[in-house]
Amino acid sequence: MTERSSDAPADAAPELAEGADGVDRTDGASDGPLPGVPDAGESGADGDPTVPPASGRGGGRRPDPAPERGEGKPIRYYRASDGRSNGGDPDASGDACGCGGGCGCGADGASDADRTAADGGTTPSNVDADGTLTDLSFTEPRTGESQDVSTDPAERVGVPDGADLDTPGYSIRSRMNDIETPDEKTWFMELDAAVIDEGRCIQCGTCVAACPSDSIGIGDDGLPELVKMCTGCSLCWDFCPRGGLRYERQWKITGGDDNVKGAGDPITEFSARVGESWQRNAQDGGVVTSLLSHLLEAGEIDGALIATESDDEPWKAESFLATSHAEVVANAGSFYNQTMALGNLDLERWEHKLDVPLAEASLALVGTPCEIEGIRALQDFEWEYGSQEEGVRSIEYAIALMCTKNFNHQRLIGEQLAEKRDIQPEAIGKLDVLDGEMRVYDHDHDLILEEDVSNFHDAALKGCDECADFTGYCADVTVGSVGSSDEFSSVVVRTEQGLKAWELTEPDLDYHDLEDRSAVGKLQGWDKKNAFESLERPFDPDAPRFIEYTEHAEWYGTEMNPHEADH
Repeated sequence: MTERSSDAPADAAPELAEGADGVDRTDGASDGPLPGVPDAGESGADGDPTVPPASGRGGGRRPDPAPERGEGKPIRYYRASDGRSNGGDPDASGDACGCGGGCGCGADGASDADRTAADGGTTPSNVDADGTLTDLSFTEPRTGESQDVSTDPAERVGVPDGADLDTPGYSIRSRMNDIETPDEKTWFMELDAAVIDEGRCIQCGTCVAACPSDSIGIGDDGLPELVKMCTGCSLCWDFCPRGGLRYERQWKITGGDDNVKGAGDPITEFSARVGESWQRNAQDGGVVTSLLSHLLEAGEIDGALIATESDDEPWKAESFLATSHAEVVANAGSFYNQTMALGNLDLERWEHKLDVPLAEASLALVGTPCEIEGIRALQDFEWEYGSQEEGVRSIEYAIALMCTKNFNHQRLIGEQLAEKRDIQPEAIGKLDVLDGEMRVYDHDHDLILEEDVSNFHDAALKGCDECADFTGYCADVTVGSVGSSDEFSSVVVRTEQGLKAWELTEPDLDYHDLEDRSAVGKLQGWDKKNAFESLERPFDPDAPRFIEYTEHAEWYGTEMNPHEADH
């Protein structure tokens, strides 16, 4: 029945009597008792009627007082609309509860799965028609076994047509939305197509250091590779010395207008050597080793990122953080392959060797001129460089090694020396490129090979041909052998920071003015001439620092938008 306040209008009752399905159920609403509602039992002691419990097992209770209006939700009862009203007599219809099949008890022939309880929910599997809980059986979980995930699912659903989920690429983006890529975005796939796939990568690691999302790693072949989704931030392209970084512009930004001609405009130049017993294992005069040792001992740096020999492959260089004089001396000498040095600036890797918080670490970097160009460019911008950020900011001293070209380790050591000339890696005590010759020494320091370096051209990195920076224009100090006699190093001090390092080291050095400035200048000039012939783009120190990929593609004939064709 419905309840209505005394001041409600007379036509309110029919509206309240309308069922949830919109059927007007007011016709005949007062012709008899509602179905499924038992008659009130005998009156209790106080004269109020008692209502049998739902279980029908006798007994009764006094109904709760009616709630105040607004405190409870009224219960509405409706007659069956199919004419099966039975006046509350369960025997009249033959069903268990006398509802005529409307409560979901099963009297209408519906299955358990289709039955709906009177409260609108489905009938629980462990409740009988009277509402009494029954036993519920459980399936015990298996122990000592796990799901077999070693095989691929038999079927993948919802995969866009043509998408290969085993090798996801950029093209899936275009299948997911119709948003066009902004023109200024450049992806790792562009760097891959224009530099890495073309064999122009110089393995400096700048792209790894530049990536803010740590999406670029170092592959087994020593080359950069994408290890997770590229965000298209363009930084790997912008800072690549063979991609978007116009390195000759970086020279000018670092050293000024005079840092472009000849061998640049250094503060001072020397021929020097250390004169220590360990110099015998060093390259030339051992000046780099001495510089680093004095910087460490003076507390100017907490470590130096240098090269060490791989434990697995003789004469293969790997990055190493030296934090003591002994470690610096133990790793004296040069390797003629890159270490991806800037790809190893994640200081957490070296945390166990540092005695200061990573954010406070001060380091020196020894590298080739292209690596120094990369770190200088990165430090010029207050961008975040992912896990390499603290490492980029930690470089306080940059020492460049004079360089005309570098080599691929396998092609130089494995093919040119071991296979073609039968000089096994284990027999090599020292390598040197001097006076246009490749020189190989054994462990007794005896010369076992002296050959024109041009014969090793096939082992050289192709990208080195485009480099015009023999003397490390962006470094604090440049060290090499050209311009000095045997067992001396040529030292070019370029910045005030470099002069500080020199002044700390100078008391322990045997040195004099650079012996042959013209030799350095001539080789620098040859290097530039070679680069001008190899570069497909204009060499312009006054042009913008970053080269757009569209410009590069026009000069080099590289594919436009290679990311749209996947990778």
